[in-house]
Amino acid sequence: MLGIGTLAKKVFGTPNDRKIKATQPLVAKINALAPEYEVLSDADLIARTESFRERYKAGESLDALLPEAFANCREGAKRALGLHAYDVQLMGGIFLHQGNIAEMKTGEGKTLVATFPAYLNAIAGRGVHVVTVNDYLAKRDAEWMSKVYAQLGMTTGVIIHDMDENARKTAYRADITYGTNNEYGFDYLRDNMKSSLDDVLQQDHFFAIVDEVDSILIDEARTPLIISGPSQDRSDLYLAIDKLIPDLTDDHYEMEEKSRSVSFTEDGNEFLEQQLLARGILEAGQSLYDPESTTVVHHVNQSLRAHKLFQKDKDYIVRAGQVVLIDEFTGRMMPGRRLSEGLHQAIEAKEGLQIQPENVTLASVTFQNFFRLYDKLSGMTGTAATEAEEFHEIYKLGVVEVPTNRPIARVDEDDQVFRTQGEKYAAMIEEIKKAHEKGQPVLVGTTSIEKSEMLSQMLTAQGLQHNVLNARQHEQEAQIVADAGRLGAITIATNMAGRGTDIQLGGNIDLKVMEALAADPEADPEALRAAEEAKHADEKAKVLEAGGLYVMASERHESRRIDNQLRGRSGRQGDPGRTSFYLSLEDDLMRIFGSERLDKVLKTLGMQEGEAIVHPWVNKSLERAQAKVEGRNFDMRKNVLKFDDVMNDQRKAIFAQRREVMGAGDVSEIVADMRHQVIDDLVERYMPANAYADQWETEALYAQCIEMLGLDEPVMEWAAEEGVDDEEIRERLIKASDEFMAKKAVAFGPENLRNIEKQILLQTIDENWREHLLTLEHLRSVIGFRGYAQRDPLNEYKNEAFHLFEALLDGLREKVTKTLAQIRPLTEEEQQQMLAQIAQQRAAMQQQAEAAADRTAHELGTVDEDAGPGTPAPGFVEDDPSTWGNPGRNSPCPCGSGKKFKHCHGRLA
Repeated sequence: MLGIGTLAKKVFGTPNDRKIKATQPLVAKINALAPEYEVLSDADLIARTESFRERYKAGESLDALLPEAFANCREGAKRALGLHAYDVQLMGGIFLHQGNIAEMKTGEGKTLVATFPAYLNAIAGRGVHVVTVNDYLAKRDAEWMSKVYAQLGMTTGVIIHDMDENARKTAYRADITYGTNNEYGFDYLRDNMKSSLDDVLQQDHFFAIVDEVDSILIDEARTPLIISGPSQDRSDLYLAIDKLIPDLTDDHYEMEEKSRSVSFTEDGNEFLEQQLLARGILEAGQSLYDPESTTVVHHVNQSLRAHKLFQKDKDYIVRAGQVVLIDEFTGRMMPGRRLSEGLHQAIEAKEGLQIQPENVTLASVTFQNFFRLYDKLSGMTGTAATEAEEFHEIYKLGVVEVPTNRPIARVDEDDQVFRTQGEKYAAMIEEIKKAHEKGQPVLVGTTSIEKSEMLSQMLTAQGLQHNVLNARQHEQEAQIVADAGRLGAITIATNMAGRGTDIQLGGNIDLKVMEALAADPEADPEALRAAEEAKHADEKAKVLEAGGLYVMASERHESRRIDNQLRGRSGRQGDPGRTSFYLSLEDDLMRIFGSERLDKVLKTLGMQEGEAIVHPWVNKSLERAQAKVEGRNFDMRKNVLKFDDVMNDQRKAIFAQRREVMGAGDVSEIVADMRHQVIDDLVERYMPANAYADQWETEALYAQCIEMLGLDEPVMEWAAEEGVDDEEIRERLIKASDEFMAKKAVAFGPENLRNIEKQILLQTIDENWREHLLTLEHLRSVIGFRGYAQRDPLNEYKNEAFHLFEALLDGLREKVTKTLAQIRPLTEEEQQQMLAQIAQQRAAMQQQAEAAADRTAHELGTVDEDAGPGTPAPGFVEDDPSTWGNPGRNSPCPCGSGKKFKHCHGRLA
């Protein structure tokens, strides 16, 4: 008998079905327009784009232009790439334009789908950002799809790591720009540390299409993007504390794997205190609970986390003497990413590496708040339905499951659960052997580098040839993934999210042709392609006969979505395929979620070694466990966001203020208002409105006028005059300060003083904001303790953050006023001294650069760009940064200041 819900769905359809149905009239219109666009010349396609732009400017909406624009784009793609978009791809494009997440299975052509909404929205002339998970995909997609956009008369840009400012600016000025989430986020932060609007890269946040949207907006949402600068070196402290951790016993700490947390017990604290005192890290008579011990306690806790929670070859690898983090969701290395609050340094101490200095935050933003800046946001992925609630609650994004172009023919088998890991791996090896013998390609998914390499050793011992794809082999990623569908191929991979290269049965024909051309450059490309296509067709037929791609997973992930991504690699475009998960009671997920009880039941039932439980109920219970973990992770991300939202409101206010200052030709009025407000505050503080004249603190006010305003005025004499009140003194001080600044304008020259005011204002905003961020970080780390006093930590944080922000603004006014009061033009003698100092620095820098260049050339046969400037490029002009090319961040600045480029003209502020 059908349930009420099932019955209602049969009658009315699901909400998803209704959304799909609503796009069908639009798809029919686009298809009806196809004959009209097929007969247009290439020039006519470009002319249509111009016509759309004119109509948009005249007031026609993008929604009204959609059928014609999509028809034009489809024809452009057909001519540029030979690809004819299916109806389901048009549907996906419509959903993206409407600001939804289009869930499309692997192999359904999401890269092409993005061109339709990107082209339509680029008509508005405000720029469209397409976001990918790595530089390789950004570059590949931009190169590939730029042919489509060029066919339609639009420009394409790409943002990748290590690009110089001019190249970035050109890329952002293009109609459609491709780039990674990290690059967009960091450019946003850098833009808000610049001192001129002309240098700002991101002029607008209009429309973004996020590829692998679940990876970027869910998996990476907890990680804030941080631009930081070095702070004091504490290497000795890290090393001294690191030596203590191996002496700890299990009684000294408690570890909670579910929440990935570890903390000291009372016994542990006592042991630590004794050891720290004995080694002189704590001073005699000092306790761990004293306020002076806060730094030591913080470092001890981070060292404990480094040893107990972070595993080598799972959470990070050591490469070229550095700790490189591994993305737990994609299995990729994340070079340049560092853990904050001293945790990265603690791991470096644990591994015996050189400890890099800690950093202080200069600017930060979470991906959640960065992507919420866009007027319209959309995304694509193969797996989003399990996180639909989070997408809607955090980003106001709907999730629409777009049907596949061909029905899915893949068989998803029930999970097989073994008692031990040994039994599980033995069964997997046997299954791989069987599939390999009949030529069926096998893709084995693992959760860590360590496990992928262990499985690799087991296959090698059995004489089975295979490829391993993990963070160590990431350079060969595209090749390994492309070969994974070949006859008899065995591939082991740590996670398969966002790999970007389809696994095609029989192998990737394009890569095969490229390999053949590389082997025989003289061959006729067309004849060679025909030969390769014939071989490919034969191999594909054999793979299809063997059953298509067999995906095996050695474990279930905490997130169902990651499991579904792995499954989705098999059965693309209606191909046959098979998936199976091999689990054991010793796996992390099973162990954490109560496998002990299940183990006892199985022993009681007399389960034999090597035997597996296979039942749909097991699948259901595992999915419930995963749903619990997903729910907990969602709550954690939501909680992080609530706290970050408090800072985000302040961040937007400060960044908007900076933009206003950068855009203003003259900030003298803003500076004068600040100065007048400082005078108001001083008079109110030392001459309260309701106090008698003999209660006024005129001496203190006089001292403050000299310090804050640079004014030596007879305040005490004014106060002694008959009938003078606080308002009169306020007016006299305002008049005196205005006259004082007017004289400065004459001394410096009005235009020079305006520039000085602008730079001091921006510099002071940045300094105060940096200090404010540090204070908020410290507040955030301790605010949780307020919960013990029955007070809501979030409300407490909001209140305190608000008061701190008020203090920031007061401090800003005072600092700007004081700095401007103290500046004065340099005397001729001081100017001569400064020039002599610059000349000395320049000579020293030249010697340093020559020595470094000689040494590097001798050792490497080349000149390292960070070693020194070497020989100036043709057209080099010392005073013109546009002629300097792309100096290394650590090179001496070409201006001759003697500072490193990153601390001088290459500064991010």
